[in-house]
Amino acid sequence: MVKFIQELVGNDVWATILMSFFPLIELKGAIVFARGAELGAILSLLLSYIGSTLVFFPIYFLLRPILKLLKRIKFVSTLADKIERYFSDKAQDTLEKQKDKKPNNNVNENLLKILGVFLFVAIPLPMTGVWTGTAIAVFLNLKFKDSVLPVTIGNLIAGIIISLLAELCLSLWNIAVLDYLLYGLFALAILLIVVFIIKVSLKKSKKENE
Repeated sequence: MVKFIQELVGNDVWATILMSFFPLIELKGAIVFARGAELGAILSLLLSYIGSTLVFFPIYFLLRPILKLLKRIKFVSTLADKIERYFSDKAQDTLEKQKDKKPNNNVNENLLKILGVFLFVAIPLPMTGVWTGTAIAVFLNLKFKDSVLPVTIGNLIAGIIISLLAELCLSLWNIAVLDYLLYGLFALAILLIVVFIIKVSLKKSKKENE
């Protein structure tokens, strides 16, 4: 997989940055690729972090306007409405989890939202990252200044965790293991996209609930 991407793009630096843009692959897959391509650990983290973090800005400012526009187009309006409901529910679930952790404390709800977004992005699990984390921030109605830090700092922490895991793999096995990990990440990304499509398709739109 590493060699295929190298030949496809022709430049390891640009390949790392471009990979970090893609949802589900993001920072995690970009770091694994970069280390598999034998870029340095610091450079791999830096390139992956920059690329994946830049995604925050168009998502934060354009997600709602794009969904609003799509809802006006007849043949995609239902799908756009369901996607909006999916992220709205995801945002509410994130907030409720933080409230459950502090049931007896009078913590400011805005701080709970910020903490929820930070933890969501910082813990590198499937379906977590800047793409979904920013969408959650948008649907929690967090202001830009309250969204940018938890997403960017959370993404840095996730990157450090993945970098450490990549170095651990390299210390225990040879570099080929990263190629297998990259195959696994791509396969998982495809599976999660299918699951996302199914979930969105099954989710009722606002019109169907009325």
